[in-house]
Amino acid sequence: MMRRQREDDESHNKERWLVSYADFITLLFAFFVVMYSISSINEGKYKVLSQTLEGAFNSVQRTTKPIQVGDNIVKSEELDADEQQMQPVDTIPRGSEGRVKDRTKGMREIADKFAAEFSGLITDGLVSVNENEEWVELSLSNKILFKSGDVEPYDDAFPILEQIAAILKVQDNALLVEGFTDNIPIRTRSHPSNWELSSARASAVVRLLAHEGVDPSRMAAIGYGQFQPIARNDTPEGRSRNRRIVLVISKDPNVRVTLRNKG
Repeated sequence: MMRRQREDDESHNKERWLVSYADFITLLFAFFVVMYSISSINEGKYKVLSQTLEGAFNSVQRTTKPIQVGDNIVKSEELDADEQQMQPVDTIPRGSEGRVKDRTKGMREIADKFAAEFSGLITDGLVSVNENEEWVELSLSNKILFKSGDVEPYDDAFPILEQIAAILKVQDNALLVEGFTDNIPIRTRSHPSNWELSSARASAVVRLLAHEGVDPSRMAAIGYGQFQPIARNDTPEGRSRNRRIVLVISKDPNVRVTLRNKG
């Protein structure tokens, strides 16, 4: 009985190597599958790599002038060769300098036209013209534009605004129309404060200028209320000076750029 059991154990031991061999073959197959997947070429990545290398080797050779450190002196022949390889970069677009000069000249012409057109009102102190290289400011007293607390212009104000539009509509400059008030509070349903009153007056001027042909995309209306006075508010004369509309004509044609720069 013991002999038969020993013979059965020996037959099982002899067949056990087949299991180990099958495991080895399976692992070997998996290893080759992994190696094949790693070695396979990713066509997309290969194309990107080849284009990058091609661009690097075919690009124009550019050198910079070396910085001298200590006693290391670069030969003049090498510097000449480097300078020949370096191409100067024109940072200013061609013709831009001429356009800047034209715009500066155009600003002066606008100021001169305002001064000539409203010479009588300037003499009376109702209009003023100021200019610099970036701006032309035309300041209009509310005496010639609006009634007290009102946003509808006088009838006599329309010819003035038409003259302004005739000068500005042939230009492409950005235009800011700014409204200002004195410090006397206003509390009406339509204008709860001087913010609304000054903004509404500036908007009324913009609307009328647009009606007369000035490009609306060039214009913006701003209301400052009583917070940007040019005179004291404790006298009637000072309050009268503070109630005004100011047209700011910018050298830049972009009204949003003008708003950011002015701010």
